[in-house]
Amino acid sequence: MTGDELAVLLEPTVERLGYELADLEVRLGAKSGLVRLFIDKPEGIGLEDCEKVSRAVSALLDVEDPVPGNYRLEVSSPGLDRKLRKVEHFQRFIDEVVKVKLRFPLEGRRRFRGKLLSADDENIVVEVDGESYSIALATIDTVRLVPDGV
Repeated sequence: MTGDELAVLLEPTVERLGYELADLEVRLGAKSGLVRLFIDKPEGIGLEDCEKVSRAVSALLDVEDPVPGNYRLEVSSPGLDRKLRKVEHFQRFIDEVVKVKLRFPLEGRRRFRGKLLSADDENIVVEVDGESYSIALATIDTVRLVPDGV
């Protein structure tokens, strides 16, 4: 099962508990693997939130058994330098500073750091040193928020 398929399986449970599945990381290995969920809600995430989601997701994974072999389940907040993955994430963080890493160069660059100006279903626009770059979502490897003062 791919990470995207696992996200589709887990997202309804996470949302039913009142959280957003902000990101999912899956690493499977010969001896042990890792399934890491990043959850969020407007008020922020605390330890009790992580424990609540961990119990529910663990039970679901035990029943569905979608991950082969042994793995460790971790539930965490997305952190200050959270990844932006969905259009809704980009739109929520317009006017914030982001770091963008591309799969393929755009105008000779693969990395951009600047202010997120806009986002739609196909592109984001980032301002770097007074110049705007329209970046197709399909070409993006990762986008992370840059915490204030960093």
